[in-house]
Amino acid sequence: MDLTTRYMGMTLKHPVVPSASPLSKNLDSIRRLEDADAAAVVMFSLFEEQITAESEQLDHYLTYGTDSFAEALSYFPDQSEYKVGPDEYLNLISQAKEAVDIPIIASLNGVSAGGWTTYARMMEQAGADGLELNVYYIPTDTSMAGAEVEQMYVDVLRDVRQNVTIPVSVKLGPYFSSMAHMARRLSEAGADALVLFNRFYQPDFDLANLEVKPQLNLSTSLELRLPLTWTAILYGRVPLDLAITSGVHTHEDVLKAMMAGASIAQTCSELLERGPGRVKEIVSSMAAWMEECEYESVAQMRGSMSQLHVAEPAAFVRANYAKTLGSYQEDPTGRLL
Repeated sequence: MDLTTRYMGMTLKHPVVPSASPLSKNLDSIRRLEDADAAAVVMFSLFEEQITAESEQLDHYLTYGTDSFAEALSYFPDQSEYKVGPDEYLNLISQAKEAVDIPIIASLNGVSAGGWTTYARMMEQAGADGLELNVYYIPTDTSMAGAEVEQMYVDVLRDVRQNVTIPVSVKLGPYFSSMAHMARRLSEAGADALVLFNRFYQPDFDLANLEVKPQLNLSTSLELRLPLTWTAILYGRVPLDLAITSGVHTHEDVLKAMMAGASIAQTCSELLERGPGRVKEIVSSMAAWMEECEYESVAQMRGSMSQLHVAEPAAFVRANYAKTLGSYQEDPTGRLL
């Protein structure tokens, strides 16, 4: 049975890849991920604030509106709070490439071109096999049009793409008015892959202290549905690889991702909850299911349930909405059956 998959020009032994997380913040952890049979590792993100905190462009994004919102400046963490700086990050890439045999994909998280291009080159020079651009930006300026937001993503990608030769993926959120068009634009701008989707962490309100505070909730398999839907829609329509992230917890989740058209399934919350050893368990269960169902390879199933290949393509759009609502039934007490 052939579990191999191709992602950003790399041949991986199977499609299960740990996504950017604290699990890759030191060499021992990266070794443990390889020992757990990870096909590759996406390193934790190096944040733009760590490399361009004094740039004028970043200052605009960080200070915009601080006169109106008293907590805006204090909410953003000080530079001293970051535990790993750019030099340490680059050194870790070099050390990881010496210590493990699986591909190492670096990750840059930011909102502007700025120092991205410089550090993208440095990451390549440090030995990274690929680069994931994690563009985390929430537009709050009421005068900023959607087209400007989209252009910012494209500009960042083009700037980086022109400065590195390693493959580049873009990890983005689902909040675009036309996701399919945005995917095409990123493909035309040089993306080798799209990672769907970034989990934007909304803050919570502390009513006791009247403070806005960060809130982290790990994902569940229910969150797989959104990236699964868009992967199935985009498969075969844009000439790039697709990776699913968010909601990947079980071998069934990975199988669904492959059938939708993904090249890899990135997992994070499952490994944080249950440890790196879950990678091997997921891969083993995936192989057992494929053998039972007489699949010979991952390539055989890829895209088999995408919108292009299913018997009812409308299931991915309005027909599914109407059918789902129409399936609602309740008993005499009003409870859902």
